[in-house]
Amino acid sequence: MPNVKGSAITARWAWVRETQGEPGLKRLRGELAPSTKAILEGNVLKSSWYPFETFVDLTVCIDRVFGRGDLALARELGRYGAEANLKTIYRLFYKLGSVKWIIERAAAVWRTYYDSGYMVVKHGAGNTVDLVITEFATPHRSHCLSVLGWAEKSVEMSGGKVLTSEEATCRLRGDAVCTLRLTWE
Repeated sequence: MPNVKGSAITARWAWVRETQGEPGLKRLRGELAPSTKAILEGNVLKSSWYPFETFVDLTVCIDRVFGRGDLALARELGRYGAEANLKTIYRLFYKLGSVKWIIERAAAVWRTYYDSGYMVVKHGAGNTVDLVITEFATPHRSHCLSVLGWAEKSVEMSGGKVLTSEEATCRLRGDAVCTLRLTWE
C-alpha cells in the first residue's frame, strides 16, 4: 500500500478550515473512515508519511460533503495544495523558472511526496505536456484529478495560462498508464 507525505493531507484539512470553517471540519469528521479520523486527530506532520488510503478517503469525503460527489472538487484541492505547500523557498523557483522547467521539477520530486510510482514528463508540440504516472500501486481518480489541479496551478504560478487540461489516459479505464495532458500559453 503506498504512502503520501503529510503536506497533501494538511493542505486538504486547511482548505476545509478556510472555506467551511469549524462547522465544516466537524461535519467532515462525521463522514471520514475511522482510520482517517484517527490520523487527523493526531498531529499530522507535513514531512511524515501517511497511508495513501487516508489521502483518498479525505479527498473523496471532502468532495462528497462540500462538492457534488463527482470528484470535481479533487482538482480544486490539488490547486489549493500547490499554492499552500509552495509558499516557502519553492515560491522563488516559480518566479524564476519557466513553465516547462517547473513541470520537469515536478517529475523529479515525485518520490519526495509518494513512495510508489513515478511521473514522467513527455513534451508535445508547442506548450503541451503529458504527465505520465506509471507503476503507482493503487491508482485512484481522486489522486489523478488532484495532480492535474496541482499542475494547472503550477502553470499559473509560473506565469502561464492553462488552455486545456485533461485525463488523457487512465489505468482505471483499462489504459496502461495514467496520463494528464496540459496545454498552456
